[in-house]
Parts: sequence; structure tokens; C-alpha cells
Amino acid sequence: MSESKAFISGCKGLSLTEEERRFFDGERPWGFILFGRNIGEENQISDLVAGLRDSIGNPNAPVLIDQEGGRVQRIRPPLVQQYPNGAAIGEIYRRDREQGVRAAWLMGRLHAFDLMRFGITVDCLPVLDVPVPGSHDVIGNRAYGHDPQTVTAIGRAMSEGLKAGGVLPVMKHMPGHGRTFVDSHHNLPVVEAGIQELQRSDFLPFIAMKDQVMAMSAHIVFTAIDPDNPATTSPKVVSEIIRGHIGFDGLLMSDDVSMNALAGDMAARARGIIGAGLDLVLHCHGIMEEMRAVADVVPVLSGDRLRRARAAEAAFQKPDNADQDALRAEFNAMFALA
Repeated sequence: MSESKAFISGCKGLSLTEEERRFFDGERPWGFILFGRNIGEENQISDLVAGLRDSIGNPNAPVLIDQEGGRVQRIRPPLVQQYPNGAAIGEIYRRDREQGVRAAWLMGRLHAFDLMRFGITVDCLPVLDVPVPGSHDVIGNRAYGHDPQTVTAIGRAMSEGLKAGGVLPVMKHMPGHGRTFVDSHHNLPVVEAGIQELQRSDFLPFIAMKDQVMAMSAHIVFTAIDPDNPATTSPKVVSEIIRGHIGFDGLLMSDDVSMNALAGDMAARARGIIGAGLDLVLHCHGIMEEMRAVADVVPVLSGDRLRRARAAEAAFQKPDNADQDALRAEFNAMFALA
């Protein structure tokens, strides 16, 4: 089996086209990501996941999704239950820390039950961003709290729940998306907080969870570190902050390369991401012209990139023998009382 290239790709619809199959077969992305446009009914999702893996001849290729709960939940009722947002977990934690941690673990474990049914093995969760007053609601109620201790406690429990069910978590958005006043899907956020302020708050959840194997970058300029480049394309942020100060040596992917916070055409963006030292370029939208542009400039995984990818692949574990019905009833009872 030939080596994977340093990108994760989406696809356009409910099933693969012949063009997409040929593209994936030739370009060999490390993994895939699903969005709402890819979600129909149960067998269709499972067939699409199997088809993605088959297209690159790797039955264990990672398949990712953003399944947080609240407004960021790609698979929705009636396929799975509607889960509460991160802030609702945080509310329970504020009332009773032990109950809040349990709620977070349960939600992670239930997500894993849901996702593994379809063969989806990676959830882009937990959200480790620490919002400040007045920040844009692009994070908003996705956040678990407004202090790093709350965010860390809930984020770690959520991650452990996912892993207990055989699903790998992806921490986001490193090194912190909580201070933005614009939505990075549409504009480039600029954070002017000083480095000491960032170290006292934004970076702390990521430092506490640096042992996790996967993380996603933030498309944000931190003027105190690199005033010219967002974190995703900043060698300085990646080397000095993410790899250095935070100490994260896991697999680091970009947030979606299509987001308008990044400048330049798709090839220039992908070059910037790889040049900054990230391991993988994430392209979500399934637009073939853009996918080709990314694939043309990203390298085959080698060196530290390959080491980190292999470490992530080795971190998958078999699900525990938990009783889904009992855990679901326990979780739902917490929110019936909330």
C-alpha cells in the first residue's frame, strides 16, 4: 500500500462519484471528513464510509466528523438523538463538578456509540477554547465554560468517553479561539492579547491535554506572537507555542483550508499550512478543483509527520463493554432535571 499524503478530504454528496474514487485512489489522503451534506439514512452513511476507505484500499482509514452537540452536530435526529451544547454540560459542572465531569464523559461515550455504528472513528471534539466577554459566538455556547479549569475538566472527560468507545478525539482550536470578535469562516480574526495573558488562560487547556494524539489549529492572528500570519500558517506559532510552550507533539491538522480567514488560492493556503509545520491540511467542501489544488502541493507523509500519523493510528482502541441503554438513560435524566 503506497504512503498517504498530508491531507484530509471531504466529498460532495451522499455517495462517491467515479471522479472522486479515481482522485482518492491516485492522491491517497490520510483520512476523510463528513459533513451534513453527506448524511442521509443509516445504510447510506455506512456505505459512504466504507466506500471512502475502499477508494484508497485502507479499511482502517480515519473518518472524521464534527459531532459536538448543539448547533454543531452533523448527524441529527432521527438517526441519533439531539445532544446539548457544550455550555449545557458546563452548567451542570458549575452546580456539581462531579456530575458535570460524569455528564461530559457520558456524552463522549454516547457520541462514540453513535459514530461507531456508521464506521466513523474520529470526532472533532473537545472544544478547548476559553471565550472572553464580548467574543464572537462562532464559539459561544460551544464552549464548556469561561475559565481554563472548567474547560479542561470537561474537555478531558469528553475525550475519555470518546476513547472508551473506540473513537479518537481532536482538540480544537489550538492554541485558542476564545478571544475572536469575528467568525474565521468569513474573516481573519486578530487577537491582540499579550503573551502572558494568553499563557494564563487560552493555552492552559491545551497544555493540560497535550498528551492527546490529535489537534486542530485556529485560523487566528496572535499579534503578540506573529502579527503577519494566522496560527495555521505561522511557523512561529507552531514551533514556539504549539510544539514549544504547549508541548503538543501529536498530529496537528489545520482547520478547514477553505475558510476565508486564510488568504491566497487553495494551493498557496495548503503550501502555507505545510510550510508552517502542520502535519495535515484539512479540506472539507468536496470541490474537486480545490481538492486537486491541495493534493498537488502537499507532501507524502514522512519523517515527523509520518511518525505522528502512525501514533494516531495506533491509538485507536476497542470499545469497552458499556451498556448503551443504561448510559443513555443516565445522561438524559441529567438534562431532564437541568
